[in-house]
Amino acid sequence: MVKLIFKRVVLFYVALTLISSPVELLAGTKKSHKRIYSSQKNALSKHPISSRHSLKKGMQRVSVKLRSTRDLQDQRVYAADERYDGSGVLQLASNKALIINQNTGEIIYAKNTNLPTPIASITKLMTAMVMLDAKLPLDEVITISDGDIDYLKGTSSRLAVGSRLSRGDFLQLALMSSENRAASALASNYPGGKYAFVKAMNAKVLELGLKNTRFVDPTGLDSENVSTAEDLAKMVQAAYQYTEIKAATTTASREVYFEGRNYPINFNNTNGLVRGGEWEIGLSKTGFINEAGRCLVMQATIAGEPMIVVLLDSYGKLTRIGDANRVRKWIEYNNEPKGTTTGQNQPLLSGKIS
Repeated sequence: MVKLIFKRVVLFYVALTLISSPVELLAGTKKSHKRIYSSQKNALSKHPISSRHSLKKGMQRVSVKLRSTRDLQDQRVYAADERYDGSGVLQLASNKALIINQNTGEIIYAKNTNLPTPIASITKLMTAMVMLDAKLPLDEVITISDGDIDYLKGTSSRLAVGSRLSRGDFLQLALMSSENRAASALASNYPGGKYAFVKAMNAKVLELGLKNTRFVDPTGLDSENVSTAEDLAKMVQAAYQYTEIKAATTTASREVYFEGRNYPINFNNTNGLVRGGEWEIGLSKTGFINEAGRCLVMQATIAGEPMIVVLLDSYGKLTRIGDANRVRKWIEYNNEPKGTTTGQNQPLLSGKIS
């Protein structure tokens, strides 16, 4: 009897072992497959990350190399300006340029003057004229709001949300230091808000007879703000009639006190020629976004004559200043017709813009 019971127990154990083994084997196989898959997944995930990292580093090296190349080209152009005495052919880095005698309206130099192009912060001259035309009180205190933040280009500003200054102070910062939030605040605090302000800007375009100019925002950050060198010469001439614009754009720097601060913030003019003090400048405005390149418009006295200078779409930080210096030397040196890069041998007084 005991032997029979022992035999049955042994048979039961063997049967149980035979049943459980395939399950354990299958589970072991699944674990093995999981480990293999996990290992492959890790290997595959590491490889793209490494590739992306290598690609990113490679792109960074290319970007640095491109910036270094552009900076070197920029320095060479600027160095060429230092050596240029005005006696040779006038070569400008700006892709569009126009110099006009303000008294006579005669064209001194012209290059691609009718090609529409984004004008960046040159826009702020129109912003200033529209604001001043509205006769709004310049001593009224207005505030930088969330709506004045640049969400289009993501540019920074030293005018924090909540900053309070007079309308006249914001006008100066918009023109002198090209503060985008200041320009936006001027439009935000216009009767009817920004929409009405931009509408007034385009009405002013028609009033001035600017045939190839359009505005969609008051700062110039939007590349759909476009004009031509010829239209901008007319716009500079119009802006020159405003005492406030002339004063603001020719101020080298200014310290501004804000509520809640014990120390002032210094704002500088974006035009190095104004800060340098070697030019006789009556009006000035710079501009830059990637789509527009480096831009500069001025009213300045050169060789004893009041000139309107428009330089657009230059590629380097120093080249628009270099171009302005070359123009000045060329005009001062030449009293007879000289060759230019426009492919024409133009006399200094070669045409007229009405």
